[in-house]
Amino acid sequence: MTKKILLFLFLLSSFKALYAQETQRVYLSGKGNDQTVSWDFFCTEGRNAGKWTNIPVPSNWELQGFGKYNYGFAKDSSRGKEKGLYKYRFQAPKSWQSKALNLVFEGVMTDAEVKINGKSAGEIHQGSYYAFKYPIAQLLNYGAENLLEVTVSKHSANQSVNEAERKGDFWIFGGIFRPVYIEVLPIQHITRVSVDAKANGKLKAVIRTIPSNNTFTLSAQLHTLNGQKVGTPIQATLKAGQSELTLEKLYQNIQLWTSETPNRYKLIVSLLHNGKAVHVVEKKIGFRTVEVKLRDGVYVNGTKIKFKGVNRHSFWPTSGRTTSKAVSLLDVQLMKDMNMNAVRMSHYPPDDHFLDTCDSLGLFVMDELAGWHGNYDTPTGTKRLEELMEHDENHPSVIFWINGNEGGHNYELDPIFPQKDLQKRPVIHAWEDFAGFDTQHYRDYNYGIGNYDHGHSIVMPTEFLHGMYDGGHGAGLEDYWEHMWATPLCAGGFLWDFVDQGIVRTDKNENGILDTDGNRAADGIVGPYREKEGSYFTIKEVWSPIKFEAKEITSDFDGKFTIENRYHFTNTSQCRFTWKLKSLGLHQLPELSGKALSPNLKPLEKGTVACQQLPHNWQEYDVLYVSAFDAYGKEIFTWSFKITLPKTMAQAIVQTSGSSKPTLQEQDSLFVVKANGLTISFSKKSGLLKSVQTEKGAIPFNNGPIVQEGSTNFKNITTRFEGENLIIESTYDKKEAFNTLQWTIYPSGWVKLKVKYFPAAYLTNYFGLNFSFPESEIKGVEYLGNGPYRVWKNRLKGNQFGIWKKDYNTTETGEIPFVYPEFKGYHSNMYWCKFITKGQPFTVVTETEDVFFRLFSPAFKTDSYQNYVINFPTGDISFMQGISAIGSKTNRADNTGPMSMKHVFYDYEKEPKRAVEIVLYFDFLK
Repeated sequence: MTKKILLFLFLLSSFKALYAQETQRVYLSGKGNDQTVSWDFFCTEGRNAGKWTNIPVPSNWELQGFGKYNYGFAKDSSRGKEKGLYKYRFQAPKSWQSKALNLVFEGVMTDAEVKINGKSAGEIHQGSYYAFKYPIAQLLNYGAENLLEVTVSKHSANQSVNEAERKGDFWIFGGIFRPVYIEVLPIQHITRVSVDAKANGKLKAVIRTIPSNNTFTLSAQLHTLNGQKVGTPIQATLKAGQSELTLEKLYQNIQLWTSETPNRYKLIVSLLHNGKAVHVVEKKIGFRTVEVKLRDGVYVNGTKIKFKGVNRHSFWPTSGRTTSKAVSLLDVQLMKDMNMNAVRMSHYPPDDHFLDTCDSLGLFVMDELAGWHGNYDTPTGTKRLEELMEHDENHPSVIFWINGNEGGHNYELDPIFPQKDLQKRPVIHAWEDFAGFDTQHYRDYNYGIGNYDHGHSIVMPTEFLHGMYDGGHGAGLEDYWEHMWATPLCAGGFLWDFVDQGIVRTDKNENGILDTDGNRAADGIVGPYREKEGSYFTIKEVWSPIKFEAKEITSDFDGKFTIENRYHFTNTSQCRFTWKLKSLGLHQLPELSGKALSPNLKPLEKGTVACQQLPHNWQEYDVLYVSAFDAYGKEIFTWSFKITLPKTMAQAIVQTSGSSKPTLQEQDSLFVVKANGLTISFSKKSGLLKSVQTEKGAIPFNNGPIVQEGSTNFKNITTRFEGENLIIESTYDKKEAFNTLQWTIYPSGWVKLKVKYFPAAYLTNYFGLNFSFPESEIKGVEYLGNGPYRVWKNRLKGNQFGIWKKDYNTTETGEIPFVYPEFKGYHSNMYWCKFITKGQPFTVVTETEDVFFRLFSPAFKTDSYQNYVINFPTGDISFMQGISAIGSKTNRADNTGPMSMKHVFYDYEKEPKRAVEIVLYFDFLK
């Protein structure tokens, strides 16, 4: 028993000794918005000012009920300039007396004056997004309580800091918004490890230490993440008085880091004295080489890269700029799910856990020194740059530095980046033709200007397709991306931006109200709580690294699809493909699924995916889904391929026979028809539907078809019977009645409408048929078509073909209540739609391919540039064959590519054989 106790004590002491060699972090705050610590707090102005109370740390104090909310465009006179006074008491154990101690702040908005036990810890720190530290060993009371005091000024005393950080198109906050901790280190310790690990296996590490009169050994051992040693240690002698040493080694058969293969290693660096470890530092690194070839492109590990990126603010609606590791993981997973491979830190460095997540899951990162439209002065900017570099330099995901945004560049800082960066990463200016990169923002699709698409710089817009409401992002992306992909000088681009910055207003007496400052902060692909907008799925398909060639499923389909491998580093043989057959009503067949053979295609190669073991009766199914999964088992995308055509589906659904043929009466200006319990009336003059009545009551669907954009010039209405069916139709006249309609009322009560019409002009925003129906009477729809999201002419991808049910909502994209998918708008590839009303439901079926149905109109929205314009026809419910595109905050719809242009139709002769034709069937009885 005594031996066991002694063994336990020995192991415990050994563990403590080992642990003492490593840097300890003792948190004085929590680690994020999901784990906080209460500190004493006093706010000088605004809400809840003038009294000592408590506040969670880390946090932004506005979200905790203090001070004043401000957006970055607020006038100086209206800005909150309150200060926050923080106090926190903590114990310093006596064992710390033999240690070096640093007090570390990961981020404070904005100026921070720090005291320990009433004594200054060092100079006031100015700048929000950068980790800074103070040595505090001489300020502590050991074995006793210590008082930490921090005075935080939201508005910096340094005007250049305000220009760089606090004048911008984003919310501005105050507070200790990132973690605070004490580093506990040996007196003699490693202060910094800078690593450059190249794709050829060459590793270079510059190690800095505290100078000493003694001689030490520095040793670096590479490990896999699971702890296996890679090669032998690299060792060198650190002579007395020497504080910096470089270690180098060439490794063989190393696994490289890319966004597709985020292979990482652990580099364990030890400071040894007489063979014993004094201090041990571990860094996770990745081997990769970033090279810019001017007038060519960006190469990673020798492969030319196209960036599929997005801009990201550090943001959560209930905590502002205070996030957490869970938020970082969520955001990176969402980006990867959209098949993105890159992210830009806009417009400041992120939390360390965000970069850790990019390292581990694989995203290329552009890390940014703050400067929205203004910049730091050179002395301040130099300090912040050094803090940025020390904090982020070893992340393999970080492959570019950005020196300010949209004019917020301090050119005197440009040469300091390579001086401080061992890896010599490229430095760019966002929205400037600089250093071989043209990063201009929000260019039209048809760039047409010499220094951009037709110039000599690498084209890489660090912002494009600015989100606004439902515009931007996916709307226009397909045109832009296919052009970028095909242009050798283009390196891709970064959408603006990732998340709607809807902030909880604790200053308003509304529970959890989210404020986006009008349309300024609602620029995201996802909502504040990461609700997915329609563009999310469009991006997922357009940026899929597996591109399926368009395919019509015909009777001679052999199960094969042509694909292109748009990965940069992955062979499609590493991916997995599956197929699924589904019946959607034509036949009652069981769902079947199987595997598709993964081809052996290198990046950029084309080949064939073959669905294996399709059943002999596959043609009896309605849709074939093909899914692709990446090397890690994550779905890339699922594509829909229709087997059954609308005409075949309509023939199976529509019932024409009944017990007796319809009856026709003329009542004043109306034709009144009765059939199987249906009473329906039409205008004798125009042929338009006027009323619908069943035995259960009226259905307020009427006043159609109205042709838009076109002439509703149906004239000379006649009636006749064709067998048991009643025909009501207009008469064609080339000059005055060139558009024609034909109603067919069947004995069953089903009603058929065929319209042949000509769009109004050579160019139109949309064309189709409108009807009236009171919005107040709708409850929802169930339909067979592409869903569940609405579409625009320049955003058709991302949906799947199937049966969808949508409840009515009044959601306006980017606004409260962020309920998606939106109900109102255009929906594509309609086969049938059941309108669920507060009264009697009714169903509309079409035999015409590529019909859109429109559900009412979203609210009118605009922007200061009149770029965001949505065009909808009159009426309430429409059946369209051409729909409108949507603009964004910075681009008119017609400037975002061919898909966004107006519809072209030419036939001035009004030849009926060349008219557009649509056929609809109405069931008002079920």
